[in-house]
Amino acid sequence: MTARHHGAVSIGKRVKHIVIAIALVACSLPAGATEPVQPLLTELTSPAVPALPALEQVALVPRDELTDEEEPQQQDASELFTLEELKDKGSDAAELTLPDVDLPQADIPLALNSKVEYFLTYFQTRGKQSFSRWLSRSSRYIPMMKEILKREGMPEDLVYVAMIESGFHLQARSVANAVGPWQFISGTGRRYSLRIDQWIDERKDPLKATVAAALYLKELYGMFNGDWYLAAAGYNAGENKILRAISMYNTSDFWELSRGSYLKRETKEYVPKLLAAAIIAKDPARYGFSDVAYLSPIEFDIVKIPSRTDLELVAKLTGTTYETIKELNPDLRHWSTPPNYPDYELKVPKGTKLQFDAAYSKVPEDRRYTEKELYTHYHARKKDSLKGIARRYSTTPDALAELNGLSKKSRIAGKTLVVPARQTVDFSHEGRSAATAGTAKGGYAKYYTVKKGDTLTSLAKRFNVSSKLLSVWNNLKVRVALKPGRRIIIAKFIEKNGEMVPEVRKS
Repeated sequence: MTARHHGAVSIGKRVKHIVIAIALVACSLPAGATEPVQPLLTELTSPAVPALPALEQVALVPRDELTDEEEPQQQDASELFTLEELKDKGSDAAELTLPDVDLPQADIPLALNSKVEYFLTYFQTRGKQSFSRWLSRSSRYIPMMKEILKREGMPEDLVYVAMIESGFHLQARSVANAVGPWQFISGTGRRYSLRIDQWIDERKDPLKATVAAALYLKELYGMFNGDWYLAAAGYNAGENKILRAISMYNTSDFWELSRGSYLKRETKEYVPKLLAAAIIAKDPARYGFSDVAYLSPIEFDIVKIPSRTDLELVAKLTGTTYETIKELNPDLRHWSTPPNYPDYELKVPKGTKLQFDAAYSKVPEDRRYTEKELYTHYHARKKDSLKGIARRYSTTPDALAELNGLSKKSRIAGKTLVVPARQTVDFSHEGRSAATAGTAKGGYAKYYTVKKGDTLTSLAKRFNVSSKLLSVWNNLKVRVALKPGRRIIIAKFIEKNGEMVPEVRKS
């Protein structure tokens, strides 16, 4: 065999090997794949239609954790990625900046992990429009809220609890009937001295509600031994829920608790959401929020109102509008300051206090308020009639028909009617201070806010009182689980020889 022939055979073998290799590559492609590998990868990295990752799939890999394997010289290492990384990156996510060490200064501990990164990503993508609105409103209330928190000895960055609770929307109401910027349910609100009745809901007052939130968070912080993550989780789920989780999993580490199935998803996500909101809000431009239209900080003077007063009168005396006074006092439900609330602190436009005080002092007390009739809704049942409903609400069938655009012969079953409120003010209950509310003459009471799972029997045992007495004190008819958030009397006291002693009743 000549050298030439031997070389030809060698070349033939090489060609055969190359053909086999190409065949193997072709077999590894999906059926019908005709595109070369490199153009296919190029298309995957630059898809024609940007696709944001679904909420449950967000997972970004920090730049310093990307695989750094040795590659051929002609390949740009910055273009390398694994298929897992490719799936996790959307076109928007590729432009996100996630800090891994340089977190902003804060007076609550900030952390960065996959759960926090999840919300950093979400707020910059699918949640960007909402977060922009939160930022816009934040400048209106954060300065005042921080001042209150500081005065109460609390970290100022707790304002971001209000951000994730309501987005600083004063009229916010949840499906659980939590209300206001700090989202208090009625029981917790009253527990921290917020008045809630048909005339006023102080959960909507950014000043008073912030004071209440500071007191509640201070209590939670002490309860959980100085752990702000557990305190925040307790603010969301209730302190008893977190205490039970700690006992169940034998750990007081929030991140460990969130691994289990006991806490609801909302609570598990609450702390990461809070941290992500704080990180972005402290440096919005760094995260793509450079064009937010911030509102001016709220400014006002406070005047004390000695007796019930129309807001229209207040607007006239301060040279502003009724709408402006209502906006400054979102806690007021109607057209006037509340009855039975001496020295109510009303907010008026900044710089109008002296003008108002001088003019108000000249208005006789009986000219400061005009009684108006309040209305409510009534859902008519099958056997209801206009005559029967009119009698129940102290009006006439004609007036009721005219009020609702009905004729006397109209069918009303199933309709929701506007009817006069039978009683506009209950002076025996509304406006009384927490120290004396609900007590018998000359007596005092101790209260407890019902938690989920509480029953009459369990509370009687806990507070060393009979079930019968609890039933009598709180007008409870049956021994069933009590509604969470309800405030009930668990002890009564009377004054005897200058001291408060438990009230004793004969069985």
